[in-house]
Amino acid sequence: MTQSDSNRVLRRLPLAVGLLGSVLLLLNRIQTPALTESQARSDVLGVILSALLILTGLLWQRVQPVTPEAVELVGEEGFDLDPALPDLVKTELAWASHLILTNTVTRSLVAYWNGRVLMRRGILGPEPEVQPGAIVKRVLTTGRAVYLVALRLYPGRFEFTYLPENTQGVICQPMGQGGVLILGANAPRSYTKQDELWIEGIADKVGNTLDSELSAETQ
Repeated sequence: MTQSDSNRVLRRLPLAVGLLGSVLLLLNRIQTPALTESQARSDVLGVILSALLILTGLLWQRVQPVTPEAVELVGEEGFDLDPALPDLVKTELAWASHLILTNTVTRSLVAYWNGRVLMRRGILGPEPEVQPGAIVKRVLTTGRAVYLVALRLYPGRFEFTYLPENTQGVICQPMGQGGVLILGANAPRSYTKQDELWIEGIADKVGNTLDSELSAETQ
């Protein structure tokens, strides 16, 4: 049994026990020809306990939501770096992508800067080139991150052809001047607020390196 299945069983256990107790109390009452005072008190106590268990089960269903189900992303695993990049930039991108892939739910990652795909790593999508759509253009224009918690729900999902086709969630994180770090997850609603802040910090660090090392090449 997986951890997700185990959690689901525990959440439903109070509800199941409460319902079972209510049914048994009802059957016991029906089959009792003469009700004594002590049995009546026991029945009242049993009803209260069953009600508390049912209420606890219902609250657990709301307080402890089901963990999002992860999928196996479609595509081949790879690591592509622009060979024209300086060694310092290659090292920075390799370091940053390794941290993100090993410490978050990210399974596919693309670094795009000033019209260039600098890196693709993880499960690679079918298209090697990035054609910025409305969402990525908004990130580049506003300098603010966009988190698509469940990609299938957004009409703009069709612009992410460079990610695996069954990517579940996407973060588009600004990275320096004219850059964006695009991360694909294998489960919807799986990035925490702490993940987002951590990714933002890494993207800022990489962006500073890109701006200082590559800006001279574009002038």
